Amino acid sequence: MLKNIVKFFLVTGFILGVSIVSNAQDKVVDQIVAIVGSNPILKSDIEQQAMDAQAQGQTTEGDLKCEILEKLLEQKLLLAEADLDTNIVVTDNQINQNMDRRMKYFIENIGSEKEVEKYFKKSINQLKSEMSDMIKEQLKTEQMQTKITKNVTTTPAEVRTYFRQLPKDKIPMIGSQMEYEQITILPVITEQEDMEVKSKLREFKRRVEAGENFATLAVLYSEDPGSARNGGEMDYVGRAMLDPAFATEAFNLKVGAVSKVVRSEFGYHIIQLIDKRGEKIKVRHILIRPKVDPKELDKARSRMDSLVNFIQKKSISWEQAAYLYSSDKSTRNNGGLVTSQKSGSSKFQMEELDPDVSKLITGLKVGEISQPFLGLDDKQRQVYKVIKLISRSNAHPANLQEDYQHLSEIFLDKKKEDTYRDWIAKQQAKTYIHVDDLYSNCNFKLKSWKK
Repeated sequence: MLKNIVKFFLVTGFILGVSIVSNAQDKVVDQIVAIVGSNPILKSDIEQQAMDAQAQGQTTEGDLKCEILEKLLEQKLLLAEADLDTNIVVTDNQINQNMDRRMKYFIENIGSEKEVEKYFKKSINQLKSEMSDMIKEQLKTEQMQTKITKNVTTTPAEVRTYFRQLPKDKIPMIGSQMEYEQITILPVITEQEDMEVKSKLREFKRRVEAGENFATLAVLYSEDPGSARNGGEMDYVGRAMLDPAFATEAFNLKVGAVSKVVRSEFGYHIIQLIDKRGEKIKVRHILIRPKVDPKELDKARSRMDSLVNFIQKKSISWEQAAYLYSSDKSTRNNGGLVTSQKSGSSKFQMEELDPDVSKLITGLKVGEISQPFLGLDDKQRQVYKVIKLISRSNAHPANLQEDYQHLSEIFLDKKKEDTYRDWIAKQQAKTYIHVDDLYSNCNFKLKSWKK
């Protein structure tokens, strides 16, 4: 399905990254074996990817090289269209973040940076330089895929029809699922800690305005792992995607200006506006999270113990306790019911649960409340939690009554794949495509690659 197609491009992106920089012992005499629009596919790309796949133990029932070629043909077709679309933009920040993930992958699987350089016989800087264009192409094709299917939707009637037409042996199995509610208590940050954090950020603001580089300070001091390594820089984003306090300050800045200290649910920030395009802005920021005093942690634990005691004595209902005392704004108005940010469903399989929850929930009976435990909330802040198991279902064949959301996702994915395949077929018809006779015997899924 479409998710597997995306996964293929992500995986081959890693392989292709290795192909470009690797000094394989068996050199391939290079030649162009296919052209899509103005984008060539080299024999060395296919040969090296095949060697890499075999080295990783990947197997296939068909011809591996033919399968690799067909995926590359798709990728180049997407790229040809992406190059004509002015709305598809890949920023340096996106490339750098992707590059960092790849380098981390290499280091984790090969060893230290020195070992990576020894393996590839190139410096880290050389590797990054040679991979940059390939990453840019891959990110463009991913954006193009998203654009092709972004308006695909489903209706309940379509999902019901799809399910009723499924052969019995094609009905998916649903693993054991759980629903749970939670109450969280956020420890109080001391006034002294607040003041120290704000003072530190004011000093950073003063240093930037005196001429120091904001990005350098962000790399050294920001506690936002997603942006710190890129000098605190974030991609273009709309107001709705930002914390309200952060957005209000950022959208009122002039380009190059540095904000006052801003408090959000994530901590304290200073922000510098880089650019503004219509309703989107590009900023860099430095985030510092106030540290929790151990005494305040103890107080939060004590408050949670007391609250659980009142609930168990029925002095207050679980729902009332969640509404009145839980610090989790996203669940307290719904009795503490936790839902997936990805699917919106309240049903979780074990692998979808946060680690701190999954360790406790297996030992709970339906309706039972856990002991208080220390965990992290969705803002990565330390909180004390208690959870209550609401339901647990056994593994079973999917049905509309219990598993509508899951079936809807499967059907939506199928519609997206069909839409994507239709787009590929239409683009094939109007794009110059040539495949070398060397691959004339390939049994492609889409026969129209060979015109």
